[in-house]
Amino acid sequence: MTSTDHLDGERAQLLEALRQRRAFLRQTVDGLTDAQAAGRSTVSELCPGGLIKHVALIEQGWMQFAVGGAEAMPDASSDWAGQFRMADGKTLSELLDDYSRVAAVTDDLVATLDLDLPHPLPPAPWFAPGAGWSVRQVLLHLIGETAQHAGHADILREAIDGHKTMG
Repeated sequence: MTSTDHLDGERAQLLEALRQRRAFLRQTVDGLTDAQAAGRSTVSELCPGGLIKHVALIEQGWMQFAVGGAEAMPDASSDWAGQFRMADGKTLSELLDDYSRVAAVTDDLVATLDLDLPHPLPPAPWFAPGAGWSVRQVLLHLIGETAQHAGHADILREAIDGHKTMG
């Protein structure tokens, strides 16, 4: 039993949707070697392990936003491309463990945060000036972001060994 097993209603639905998308992403990398997870199977810079790393970093950052606003978010602009690559010596297992730790924190926060709590968004060209998001909107964004990257990972996996996880 986890600390979120008691949830019902909207919180349970949001958390279940996020957990399903995480599971799709994790399923996509199941059985890959570290070399396969780090390798690029398309012309893009993306690799399966890098997507796990990126989604964990994004989830962590957005949940920091949900708790403390834009000031609490890490600055990811310094090595944007590096978020999508596995660092030398890092294993897929380590990345999945990191992702599990991030997910556990998120799950606990979903149980406790006010879903209506708003924060102004950080300045970015893709956000309208002065716009803000509630914790609910952050969770919806994470669900969409995770689903999108699970789809990317599925394409990469198919290019690696023909294995299809989502279709």
